[in-house]
Amino acid sequence: MNTLDFIYKRHSVRNFKEAAVPNEDIREIIRAATYAPSGKNQQNWHFIVVKNRSIIEKISAAIEAKGKKMVEGLPEEKTKDFLKYLPFYSFFTKAPVTVLVFAGPYPTTGEELLRAKNASEEEIAALGKHHPGIQNVAAAVENLLLAAANLGYGTCWMTGPNFAAKEIQEAVGFEREGYYLAAMTPLGVPEEKELTSPKRKPLEEVLEILE
Repeated sequence: MNTLDFIYKRHSVRNFKEAAVPNEDIREIIRAATYAPSGKNQQNWHFIVVKNRSIIEKISAAIEAKGKKMVEGLPEEKTKDFLKYLPFYSFFTKAPVTVLVFAGPYPTTGEELLRAKNASEEEIAALGKHHPGIQNVAAAVENLLLAAANLGYGTCWMTGPNFAAKEIQEAVGFEREGYYLAAMTPLGVPEEKELTSPKRKPLEEVLEILE
C-alpha cells in the first residue's frame, strides 16, 4: 500500500447519497483543516458547516438570483452562455452538508515598510500578488478535502459561486469584519462506487530538479 494513497482518494464529487454525516466526522475533518500551514500562524480562516436543508436551499436561491441579476442588460448570447452554467453552481444541494470557508485579514510582510517609504501603488500591488493570506486558506481547504476523502466522503472545491459571495454570507448570517467567502464544498457519501480524476500533466512537463 502506498503511504500517499490518502492523497489519491480525493476526487471532485458532484453526486451524493442521502446518508447523514455525523458531527464527530465533521469536527475531525475541520480539525484537520486547521492543521494546515499558516503564515505567521495567523490561521485567518473560518468554517461554517451547513446541515440545515432550508439554509442550503437559501444559499442556492441566492446564487441563482444573483446570477440572473448579473446578466441583466447583457447581449442575449452572453446571457445564454452564463445561464447555461448557472445550475452547475448549485450542485452542492445534492449533498447533506455544505461547508463554507471564509478568509480573514492577513498582514502582508513588507507592505507597512513600503507604505512608510511612500512606495508606488504598483510596487505595493506587486507585493500582494502572491496573496499569502489566501494561500493559508487554500492549504486549509486542501486538508479538509483530503481528510474527508480519507474518511470515505466526497467533496468538490467550489469557487464558481463566489460572484454571489455577499449574498451567500447574508444567507448564513455570518458577519465578521474583514472576512469574505473564499471557497465552498459539498460534503457527503459519494453516489458512485468508482471515482476517477482527470489525467494529470506528465511530471516532465511540470517538474524541474536543479542539482
